Amino acid sequence: MLDWIYRFDLSVFNAVFQLHSPVMNFIMKIITQLGEDGLFWIILGVVLLLFRRTRKFGVFVLGALLIEVLFNELVLKSIFERPRPFNYLPWQENGLYVYPDIVQKPTSFSFPSGHTASSFAAATVLFCANKKWGTPALVLAALIGFSRIYCGVHYCTDVLAGTVVGVVVGVAAYFIIRALFKLLKEKKPKITKYFDGI
Repeated sequence: MLDWIYRFDLSVFNAVFQLHSPVMNFIMKIITQLGEDGLFWIILGVVLLLFRRTRKFGVFVLGALLIEVLFNELVLKSIFERPRPFNYLPWQENGLYVYPDIVQKPTSFSFPSGHTASSFAAATVLFCANKKWGTPALVLAALIGFSRIYCGVHYCTDVLAGTVVGVVVGVAAYFIIRALFKLLKEKKPKITKYFDGI
């Protein structure tokens, strides 16, 4: 089973690396940096919090990111402890391309992809709350996930797992936050008046 996964990841790398060019390297570097430490999604959540009309979306996004960090970064990565591709794959053997030096090499474990999980968690919860805003967010999350493979810092299976984790966390966060606000509305209605529609 592990051998099949290894061969699958290897074939994806070979296919993706055929797309490499200076222009694509520049674009993918920008896209992958949007997912760095979930910073883009954190900023988005904070900006949404600033306006009453979008405040509920900010709560959803930041709540989903918090759950993703606790579940993915602190639990799953510690369980699997998968080395990064550049620490394991024979980049200069068997016809493989040399490791693409596009971004700084991360020091954390590889599985599941944190960039992908946080991006899909934020995008999914936003989609659950508002499909119009959530759709482009999901497209960006997919591009961030792809950029991690393109930059050679994640296996395809890391990104696929990160996608699943992110979607599950996003859906769970949506229902958990709604339930918490319903409970809070009964106990502390003065607080919840600032978060219309949750």
